[in-house]
Amino acid sequence: YLGDQINDFTQQKKGLVFGVCNGFQVLVRTGLLPFGTMGQMQATLTDNDSGRFECRWINLKVEDKSTCVFLDGVKGPVSLQVAHGEGKFFAPAQTLQKVEDQKLVVFRYINSFGKPTQEYPANPNGSLNAIAGITDPSGRILGLMPHPERFVWKTQHPNWRRMSDLEPQGLPIFEKIVNYARQM
Repeated sequence: YLGDQINDFTQQKKGLVFGVCNGFQVLVRTGLLPFGTMGQMQATLTDNDSGRFECRWINLKVEDKSTCVFLDGVKGPVSLQVAHGEGKFFAPAQTLQKVEDQKLVVFRYINSFGKPTQEYPANPNGSLNAIAGITDPSGRILGLMPHPERFVWKTQHPNWRRMSDLEPQGLPIFEKIVNYARQM
């Protein structure tokens, strides 16, 4: 029922659209991600390879070459929590290649060596190319499976007492959103 209004909003190229977890699923199913083509679903988020709900902290690489305004100046790796049963990013090979060629991937699941991985549990759902989050070609629509809102306070991290220099790694995304809105 909101398709026309959402499409009008995104076509104005002024505001930002942000989808986390189920919101990411909505953005992909509407076609807004990965290519900003409302009504043309070209990828999906499907059942985790493990066949169960996954809830734990994971590490992500922030892609350097992304044009995503949500991440301008944000460096990785970052640690965030996942909590989903259907978080596997899947697309046909041709679409996946187009996503990579256009540098639309903004987050990738990484292993303990900081390398993108397909291996469980570092990639908690089996997402192709270790994709945890993507943007559209304009850089104003962001979708990701991990939950940055669950790490905006230092004390939200399970090891906060042992890590004196720990900074909330989800907070910069929200700060970027607020700064973007102030400039508009």
